[in-house]
Amino acid sequence: MAGENTLHAKVLTPEGEVFDGDVEQLSTRTAVGEIGILANHVPVLARLRPTELRLHMPGGEIQRWAQAEGWLQVFANSATVLVGEAIPPDRLDQAALRERVDDAERRLGESEEGSGAYGQAERDRDRAEAFLRVAGATDA
Repeated sequence: MAGENTLHAKVLTPEGEVFDGDVEQLSTRTAVGEIGILANHVPVLARLRPTELRLHMPGGEIQRWAQAEGWLQVFANSATVLVGEAIPPDRLDQAALRERVDDAERRLGESEEGSGAYGQAERDRDRAEAFLRVAGATDA
């Protein structure tokens, strides 16, 4: 149960639970900008963009993941992050991510702007570029 200065956080992906515990702060990026969630935050329902998810643990440790698109729900001192992927930075393959960016760029060039295929290619490119930044790539 979350304490006075913490909130309970869960990070869930289609593959299962990534994190379940108390944190001092959850930091992520919504469709309208960066957000930091502290204890007793007002209720929120927000669409998430690919970025670095940071969980600030009691005691000062920060746990980090490359976070895909998804949703954030905050209610009753509890935050739930539902995302397509959440990968620790040390498990990211920069070469594979660069290939994903190149593939998405190729598909953008082959698709009609405004089409479903174009939108999917944009989302794939944005996710791979965000993951490269989390991995520490200097050219992302």
